[in-house]
This record gives sequence, structure tokens and C-alpha cells, in this order.
Amino acid sequence: MGAGTEQERRDGLYRDPYPLYERARRAGGLEFVPEVGAWLVARDEDVREVLRRDGDFSSANALLPDVAVSEAALGVLARGFGPRPTVVSCDGAAHRRHRAPLNRALSSARSAALLPYARDCARELVAELAGAGSAELVEAYARKLPGLVVGRLIGLDPADVPAAVHGGYRAEELLFRPLAPQEQVAAAEDVVALQQLLDGYVRERRARPREDLCSDLASAAAPPGAGLGLEERHELVAHLQNLLIAGFLTTGALIATTLLHLLSDRRQWELLCSDPALVPAAVEEGLRFDTAIQAFRRVTTRPVELAGTELPAGAALLVAYASANRDGRRYEDPGVFDIRRPAGPPHLAFGHGPHACPGAHLARGQLRLTLELFTRALPGLRLDGTRPAPRMRPTLIHRSPEALHVTW
Repeated sequence: MGAGTEQERRDGLYRDPYPLYERARRAGGLEFVPEVGAWLVARDEDVREVLRRDGDFSSANALLPDVAVSEAALGVLARGFGPRPTVVSCDGAAHRRHRAPLNRALSSARSAALLPYARDCARELVAELAGAGSAELVEAYARKLPGLVVGRLIGLDPADVPAAVHGGYRAEELLFRPLAPQEQVAAAEDVVALQQLLDGYVRERRARPREDLCSDLASAAAPPGAGLGLEERHELVAHLQNLLIAGFLTTGALIATTLLHLLSDRRQWELLCSDPALVPAAVEEGLRFDTAIQAFRRVTTRPVELAGTELPAGAALLVAYASANRDGRRYEDPGVFDIRRPAGPPHLAFGHGPHACPGAHLARGQLRLTLELFTRALPGLRLDGTRPAPRMRPTLIHRSPEALHVTW
């Protein structure tokens, strides 16, 4: 990967992993990537095979941190709620148990019922921006809208949403970005504050349930009339923290990245403004072309062969959805962003198989209404030419521009 420190090489790879993906797709078998300590699964057919075979390729290491957390930060985290398996990091019966309430809460019907609220929130956010003539859309819009929506799904008071969103971003930073020792401690404090906030909701909803996901989870965690034990609270907080972070980080990244690619090619943006019927196709192209969740990890449970490569039990894999979505065996001109792309085979932006994302409908809906609103209310939107070109965040978990400065 060239000169530089290990962290610099990893950051370079994460900011633009697509050359690595292309090389890996051309290789005869799997390629081991030292920067991530895993075998890269890059071709569409191989990614789908891994995702289908959860018995052979376990999700236990799905969210393995990229950095080591310091002893001081671990001491802070010990005051909060310890990690527990969640829907992302377990398999089989445990996965089905964690996923069942999410399937109900994120069904097409219940997701559709949330979209009017999402649309009202989006209109308010755009109205706040409209008179300014310029904005930085990651902070001003892309991070705010999904936070409000997933907060509503869980049952958070809107006044608590900013703190919850802040805590979620800090959790991602603590585990996936190198921070100075004091900053790690500060991030850990923010994570513990988020956990304590969620625990308060768990206990309150257990006593006084409402029509929200937190109430559903708290009600199902123990028999009627019984109190919640500490272990149940640990599990519920871990589950809600994972859902919260996945709900707003992924969708926020999707919104910001799709807007970036639309505005980077003026013809694409103007075409979308002139023909709103292209919005659904633009949503799917945004999902395919630069996938928010670039990759998840898997670990083999037994010796297996994949793409002609013999893997022992315990082998670490990096399963690259984003690479599969640019596989030329499946898509014509896969490296071109084109909202007029004819409808074709389904992409893997939301995964495949038992772990396919249950929130896909809600994420698509938020991106769709965003494109409808922005093309109608701000057709003159363009990248701010006085600013440096947007840079992607160095991560494979929630790929998005660090900032998106625009004018209109």
C-alpha cells in the first residue's frame, strides 16, 4: 500500500477503497489485506454466498473495532453498560430473537407511517436553510433528519435526540478512529451518557409503555409483572444503542454521499430537477454506486473453500458489499454514477440473506423524500467552489463526505 504509517495507509485505503476492490475482483481467489487483517471478499457472487451461509461465516466479529481502546477509556466504559451480542453480531436462534421485534417495528407499513413525520422534519430543516444561500449539509441536514426519525421510532423525546445522536457518533469515533488518550476518555464519557439515557427510557417504558419500539423491547424482555434485572437492562441498552447508531449513521451517510455524487455531475442534478420521476432510480443508484456500509466482517466457523481459496476455521473475512455493487459481471459500466441506469439486478447496499437490513424501507424513504424536497425547493443547489473538494471520511462502516459545503 506504499509508504507512511500503518494508520496513514489504512486511512488512504478507507478514503478510496475502490482500486483495491477492483484488483481483488480480478484476482483468481481471495486476497488477504494486512491493513484490515482479513481476507477480502470482493465479487458479487462470493459476497452473496458468504451472506447466505451464516452457519459457516459467523457475524460474531461483524463490528470488530479498528483501534485499541485505552485502559483509561475502558475504565470509563465500565461505569456504563457492557457490550452484549446484538442483531448485527449474532447468528442462528439468537439472531432471530433479536431481529423479530425489529422486523415488526420496521415493517413496510410501520416505516411508511413514519415517513410523514420525516417529511415534516425535512421541510423544517430546509426552511431553516433556505434564506442563508449556503450551508454545510452534513451537519445541517444529513445528520439531523435520520436522528429525528430513528428517535421517533425508538420513542425518544425530541429534546433528547441531539444528545443521543452525539453519543452515537462518539461511539463510532471511539471504536473506529484513532483519538488522543484524553479524547478517548472524553468519547467514552459521551458513550456512557448515551447508555444512561437509554437505560432511563428502558426502565420508564417498562413501567409505562407507549406505542414505540423501546416499549416493545422492554415489555418483551421479562415476564409480565417482573422487574427488569441488570442483565436484561444491559442487553436492552446494547440493542437500542446499536439500532440508534445504525439508524441514523447509515442513513445520514447515504443522504450526504448521494447528494455529493449528484452535485459533482451537474448534468445529473439538472436532469433530476427537470424530471422528478427519476427520483426512485436516483435513490437506487446512490445506494449502489457508493454504499454507506462498505463492508462487514465475518469469521469462518469451520474449514471452508471460497472462490478457490482454502480457509481454516477462525479465518477473518471482510465482506465488501460496495465492491459487489461495482462488479462488472453484474452491472454494465459499474464505475459510472448514472441515475438513468436501467433497472437491473438488485444491489447489496442493504445486505442479503438472514442479516439483510430490516430498515431498508425507512432509509430509502428518507433519501427519496430528501431528493424530492431539495430538487423542488433548491434547484440551484451546487457545490461551493470556494471550498476544497469534499473528502470522504476514512471508514468502511458509514462512508460519507466529512463535510458538504453547498450554495444556491
